[in-house]
Amino acid sequence: MMVTEVFSPHKLISYEKVPTQIFASAAEASLAAATEIAALVKSKQEKGEYAVLGLATGSTPKRVYAELVRMHREEGLSFRNVISFNLDEYYPIASDALQSYHHFMAENLFRHIDILPENCFIPNGATTQELVKMACEEYEEKINEFGGIDFQLLGIGRNGHIGFNEPGSHSSSVTRLITLDQMTRSDATRDFGGPAHVPRKAITMGVGTIMKAKRIVLLAWGENKAGIVKQAIEGPVMEFVPASYLQGHNNVSFVLDESAASELTRKKTPWLTDTVLWSQQLIKKAVTHLALTVGKPILKLTNNDYNENGLSDLLALYGQAYDINIEVFNWLQHTITGWPGGKPAADDTNRPERAEPARKRVLIFSPHPDDDIISMGGTFQRLVDQGHDVHVAYQTSGNIAVADDEAFRFIEFVREYNEKFGIESPKAEQVYNDALAFLQVKKNGEKDIPALRYVKGLIRRGEAKNTCRYVGVPMERVHFLDLPFYETGTIDKKPIGAEDIALIAALIEVVQPHQVYAAGDLADPHGTHKVCLDGIFAAMDSLKNKPFMKDCWLWLYKGAWAEWDIDLIEMAVPMSPDQVLKKRNGIFKHQSQKDGVVFQGTDSREFWQRAEDRNRTTAELYNKLGLAEYEAMEAFVRWKV
Repeated sequence: MMVTEVFSPHKLISYEKVPTQIFASAAEASLAAATEIAALVKSKQEKGEYAVLGLATGSTPKRVYAELVRMHREEGLSFRNVISFNLDEYYPIASDALQSYHHFMAENLFRHIDILPENCFIPNGATTQELVKMACEEYEEKINEFGGIDFQLLGIGRNGHIGFNEPGSHSSSVTRLITLDQMTRSDATRDFGGPAHVPRKAITMGVGTIMKAKRIVLLAWGENKAGIVKQAIEGPVMEFVPASYLQGHNNVSFVLDESAASELTRKKTPWLTDTVLWSQQLIKKAVTHLALTVGKPILKLTNNDYNENGLSDLLALYGQAYDINIEVFNWLQHTITGWPGGKPAADDTNRPERAEPARKRVLIFSPHPDDDIISMGGTFQRLVDQGHDVHVAYQTSGNIAVADDEAFRFIEFVREYNEKFGIESPKAEQVYNDALAFLQVKKNGEKDIPALRYVKGLIRRGEAKNTCRYVGVPMERVHFLDLPFYETGTIDKKPIGAEDIALIAALIEVVQPHQVYAAGDLADPHGTHKVCLDGIFAAMDSLKNKPFMKDCWLWLYKGAWAEWDIDLIEMAVPMSPDQVLKKRNGIFKHQSQKDGVVFQGTDSREFWQRAEDRNRTTAELYNKLGLAEYEAMEAFVRWKV
């Protein structure tokens, strides 16, 4: 386990107002949190006392609970002395509903350990409206009866909520019924099968209740939490960011992975918090940040700009602003190329890709059946047009992102077609009958049966093939891996497994690519991109001693949610207005993902709009820094295997 950054009172981190630990990954951070909980439970056992835990729900603490379950099974950790109080529950909701936090806690922790059922307290989402206030008061009394909470585990919402204490919650608030913020409801859409089915209210412990806990640990993972984490840790205490109230607690820690910490001052602008070693990447980061901050192209930055913005050390290293400026300008200039597969017979000294071989074997991995065209559609098209042997591998079926009405439409078409032409297939008929029968009785958020997942997978497979035909990739170079980890029928996936890795490795060995493109988009809110990337890393590691791997470069692209920071970009592929339009038309081939995307989230833009906005923003950044002006750009980072 490796902690990459730890808050220390002896280190100059004046921007952070709360102790903060940054781990290399969410898995390592979760292990640290679980280890602390286990130590508390054991310590209380030795004293013959209860350990009173305040527990959170959602995707963030799942790894913590999985580690506690492992400790119970493999190390004999007992929970018979544990009293648990959950933070919140939707209202109204039945305790046996799939989306209820009663169900969540049972599935992720309680039924796997030896905690006594009578020691598990969760707000009752089925309480009648007339009795809710009394039930909330009794919940507070029960917490006090056990001497208060010893350890409170928290997550943080993208709007800064803790528990369901939404923006505007008072610091002295207690357990109560609250109306959910629109962003919170949007984030829950995926669990409830659509925004209309998400409850509008919830019962939550209050901020005041949480602040009475003897120890608090807040967990946050991923780039999509980075902005609000910065506000909570470095910003002022305010009711519109409820997590900021934690700055007033005397025993609290924020536990983050690298992505969630990426906006903190010590990560974003480390030269403002401590002495740094000026690597090329850090110099790029500092100079591009300076240029964008003062609103000047790089070549117009002056000595005063450096001195007045905390970069006097860098200026002293070079002597003159001009010398720094021209070097960084050239570094950025060298990232731009219209030849993502390398320019044949050209001097490639300052190009991001090799000139030879002139015709490369290229393998594009797409986590879902549309990530290739959404994330790197312009580069994808250019690689094909420039004569490379392009293969596309769709890692998952993407079936859970198909709306039920799309499946209805598909089933009706197939059945009417078969009836019209007298085509009989008992096996196919059974699949479609089973899927149709299930759709007619399916409950909100209910897990799809295998037959329906198969139908939805066929829809997405057909759309992916259509895109490849449009771009010009022959069908023999289109590969559908249907990785098993994905096929759970729910948002939550299995960890990457040996079978998944073997399927990826087998394809890489068959293609023997000179270039591999993969999704490095760790802001993907559903986690599939990260799992798919882990599978690619593991597969390439297993093949590293193969001769062809010496000539294999791995390029990472981002998805629909974010772009690489300008200082990280190593290859930027410009697009003309016509190429942007062609990419848009390629995205349109994925009809099931247009207009009413199942898991749209709070961003109302369609995927083609997100992609274009992101690509144009990247081009605008290069323009602002004084580089050539393009319509749009796709960006890549090379992963050194």
